[in-house]
Formats: sequence, C-alpha cells, structure tokens
Amino acid sequence: MADAFDPWQSAAIAADVVAAGASPQALAQRRASRLATLLRAARRRSPLCREMLAPYGDLAGVALQDLPVMRKPQLMARFDDWVGDRALSLPALRRFVADRTRIAQPFLGRYTVWESSGSSGEPGLFVQDPQAMAVYDALEAWRRPLVRPLLRLVDPLYLGERIAFVGAIDGHFATTVSLQRLRRLNPAWGAVLRFVSFLQATPALVAALDAYRPTIVATYPSAAVMLAQEHRVGRLRHAPAEVWMGGETLTPAMRRFVTETFGCAVVNSYGASEFLALASECSHGSLHLNSDWAILEPVDGAGRPVPAGETGSTALLTNLANHVQPLIRYDLGDRVTLRPQGCACGSARPVVEVEGRCDDTLYVPAAQGGRVSILPLAVCTVLEEAAGLFDFQLVQVRPGRLVLSTAQPGRTGDDALQRARASLAAFLSAQGAPHVQIACRHAGPDVRGRSGKVQRVVSLVAPHRAATP
Repeated sequence: MADAFDPWQSAAIAADVVAAGASPQALAQRRASRLATLLRAARRRSPLCREMLAPYGDLAGVALQDLPVMRKPQLMARFDDWVGDRALSLPALRRFVADRTRIAQPFLGRYTVWESSGSSGEPGLFVQDPQAMAVYDALEAWRRPLVRPLLRLVDPLYLGERIAFVGAIDGHFATTVSLQRLRRLNPAWGAVLRFVSFLQATPALVAALDAYRPTIVATYPSAAVMLAQEHRVGRLRHAPAEVWMGGETLTPAMRRFVTETFGCAVVNSYGASEFLALASECSHGSLHLNSDWAILEPVDGAGRPVPAGETGSTALLTNLANHVQPLIRYDLGDRVTLRPQGCACGSARPVVEVEGRCDDTLYVPAAQGGRVSILPLAVCTVLEEAAGLFDFQLVQVRPGRLVLSTAQPGRTGDDALQRARASLAAFLSAQGAPHVQIACRHAGPDVRGRSGKVQRVVSLVAPHRAATP
C-alpha cells in the first residue's frame, strides 16, 4: 500500500523550515500568510467552518482573536461536517483505528490518522494531510537539538543509533503512528527503531532494554525517572547516551535525576495530538514555539488573552499546517506562558513554558514484598483502551488501596467502572501487584494539580514523593 508522502512537497517545506526564523518579522509574515490561506481553505472545504466564518464576510481585516473558540466535544459531535473531505467519515475512521494491524497505514491512501487519549474526558480522532505530515517531519528533523553534533555529521539520519521508544505501542497514538510511519518510509529504520511497551511488567521492560542496549531512549518523563531508578539500584544495567522526553511536565529535578543517573543528555519537546511538534528545545534548555506553523494564545478563564509572561487558564491552538481538519482557536487545555523576553540562544521563535500533565507514579505493594512502580500513562492507557473509560480519576489513598471514580451517572457509569476495575486489576496483577484493592464510586475529580488541571492519577501516600525526584 502506498504511503501518504509527497517528496517534493516535503523537500520544499524542509527548506522553508531551515530558512525561517531569521527575525520575528519573517516569522510574523509567514504566520499571517498561512493563517489567511487556512481560513480560506477552511471556509471552502469544511461545512462547519463555513458556518463559523460566515459572519465575517470575506475575512478581510478579521483578527484571529475575533473568531470563536473551537472545543473538542462540539467538533467530534459534528465530525463529518468538520473535516474538509467528504470521503472522511467518523464511523469509517473509528473502524480503522480499532484495527491494530493498520497502525501508520494511510487512510484512503492519503491521510495519516491517530487518536488522542481522553485526558480531557473526550477522546479525539485527528486526520493529517500530506502537508501537515511534511511540516511535522521537517520540524522534528531540523529543530531537534543536536546533543552529539560531531556524530550527527557522519550519521545525520541516525542509522548508526539504536533507538527505543518506551510507551503505549499497540494503539493509533500520535507518537506510535508517526514513528511507525517513518519505518514504512525508510526501511533502514526497521533495524534502528525498537518499540517497547510500558504496559508490561517492569522486570520485562528492563530486560528488553538491556537486551537491545539502545543508544537513545524516547519516552515520557515519568517513565524516564522510573528507568533511572531501576538503573540506580542495578536492575537496569544499560545506560543510553540520550533520552528524549515529552508528553508530560519535565521538572528541573526530574531532568537532573535522569541526567545524573545515566550520565546522558536529555532533550525535551512539546507536542500534542492536535499538532505533533509544537515546540523544540534549544541548547539553553528553553522550549521554542514553532510559531511559523502554529499559533498559541494563552487566555484566562473568560477567554481573554493574558499578557506575555502570565500563565493562561488554557491555550487556544491554531494549526496552520493541516487544512483537512481545521483547528482554529482550538481549546487545547494546556496552561502555557509565552515568555516576553528572548532566549540567549538567539532564536527569534518565542519561548513557551508549559504546565502539562501532572499525574503521579503509583508505588504499590508487590506480591513478593517491596514495591512495584506503576506509571500514570500506563494506567490511563489501560483504562481507556481496555475498559473504554475516559472520564475518571484514580487516587491511591493507602499503599494497597486505590479509589477509582467517574462522573458518568447511573447504569452507564456502573458498567464502565466494573469494566475498568477488572481491567486495572488484571494489569496490576501482571505487574506483580495482585493484592491491591480497588474501590469504585461515582464522583467528579477531587484532586487538582498546582496548575489547576485535573489530575487523573493521584497518590496521597507520602513515600511516592520521596521516591521520585
């Protein structure tokens, strides 16, 4: 089956990404031109966007801030009117992502498709056209910092590396799809890239990494900390040369712990299912927004813009690359700050500070004594994928007792909780913790992080904080 890839378009976009950013003015010009093109395409191709933009006439002189806010539940409810290709339908796409054998295969021979987690209580499906994928590819390739630059001179395609992705590898998730797609486009990466599930028991995960001996590990901060802890106590013998992280908040303490434990370089990034490569890290450790292809507006609880240097209640994303599924002032749910001053690295792209996921790693009693660490993203994957529960909060109230709650009412909520409890119990047993009690209840979230965002996996047990840097 052919892949959704246009080499000429990809080359042109890569050249633009390399050339862009000489000045804030150059970035602003690209952004304004691409926004105008997106709005015209959205009005022409998407019935939902045509309705949204109808009050604004020919769009001349319309400021982005004047347009209404898009939200995922409303968009998913009118999915077939939202997308800009009448051949795309939500039932067909749901059947597609339900088939795990089709991960990274092009839908209709043209589109790359992935599903989002339900961290906001509403899972989503996102369709990327070839232009969007070319933009993400170029941003990943040309704006990722080179922590071993001399090696990259002789091996620019990383073909001499051994790269392990540690995450949820059996679903149509953005990172999994994008990496599997790279392997389809370049078969040489088949020998370079290994997928390691973080849903397996920690000893099996550690054994897989020791057997493969990756030079680069790509994963989430909570997983990287867990692996560093395993290395410190001697269970994980191998140490990578680089660790690439994203998807969760990376605190300075977490970065320091991983760096010092492995003696390696750490690279952070910021992305979302709605835009895969929102920001990349520079040599000074700042995340620079890819503002030539994405617009982020931090706003307060009333939707009003906040000044530079202040953290918004949420952020509105406009994806300038994807014309088939327009995202215009889309409520991303992240709390971000756009720093008013520039960075010492000299980049013209603005520095963004992100308060991302803030879930806790759980430490539960093992059957043979000691403790088992349970990664929060693994818990979320189990509850979403195996049980179909997206609106939940799991709280560890005692070392061996968890309370799982959902705001879903009545019989629907009861059925969802029972499925989730059975799936979670089976997962914990496979992790070596079969005796953990799981209580269920109907309730909204009780615990929020410092950012105000709902925490989906929470530990109220003090030892986990001592065990995590």
